[in-house]
Amino acid sequence: MIRPRSDMYVPLPATLLTVEPMTELETLFRFEMDQGELLDYMPGQFLMLTVPGVGQAPISITSCPEGGGDSTFDMVIRRVGSVTDAVHRLLPGAKVGVRGPYGTRFPVDGAMRGNDVLFVCGGIGLVPVHSAIAYVLKNRNDYGKVTVLYGARSPEERVFTATVAEWVDREDIEVLETVDVAKRGWNGNVGVITHLFPLVNVDPERTTAIVCGPPVMYKFVLLELYKLHIMPNQVFLSLERKMKCGVGKCGHCQINNLYACQDGPVVRYSDIQHLQEAL
Repeated sequence: MIRPRSDMYVPLPATLLTVEPMTELETLFRFEMDQGELLDYMPGQFLMLTVPGVGQAPISITSCPEGGGDSTFDMVIRRVGSVTDAVHRLLPGAKVGVRGPYGTRFPVDGAMRGNDVLFVCGGIGLVPVHSAIAYVLKNRNDYGKVTVLYGARSPEERVFTATVAEWVDREDIEVLETVDVAKRGWNGNVGVITHLFPLVNVDPERTTAIVCGPPVMYKFVLLELYKLHIMPNQVFLSLERKMKCGVGKCGHCQINNLYACQDGPVVRYSDIQHLQEAL
């Protein structure tokens, strides 16, 4: 069953099913909810993942929702602190706790539907956006032209390499990749992600842009979108903030009167462009 939100403070048990290393720091984990529980989530949302005896951390859901609730879900987790380091030491069969899902979603059933979609992902920004891209491709007839721009610091730091290769082979999606620093064996584009913008053609009146990546990337990508005449109300960003509770109580992710864990992480740019603290 899908547990009602009255239980939002209580972690539900889940079991680690599989572990798949992706890069030196990132690993793909697949979990299954225990006791027949289901998660009703949409692309862009996150869970509070608890490692018993260690702590909890907000982690994006990277799998594509099936609709009606899912018993399994995927997370790509970067090893950067005590909780994520503990997750990386887990073996299949280990038990964790999950709360959520929390936060806003990418507008896959709103502003994106019926329009062209331009995804701009930097680094592990592809992790939460992967769910939205998979959702769009699963419901391909509901969307127009789909373009994905993906940038990483080096070829070795790219995530979902096999999946991206599958997207490249498809005729109904355009994928452009770049890396900041090229190494032997890399035959693709070299440079920061904004170097890819001159290579794409968009219809600004019918394009919804989805942007996710390191904070330093945002102002430069937003400038490129402005040059393409894509209006701020057609741009959606996934904000990165230090979240602690996930339910707007602790204030760690507060941006003026906005809480990234509840009013975000996905926000329409026109709603926050006046907040200097947001970007």
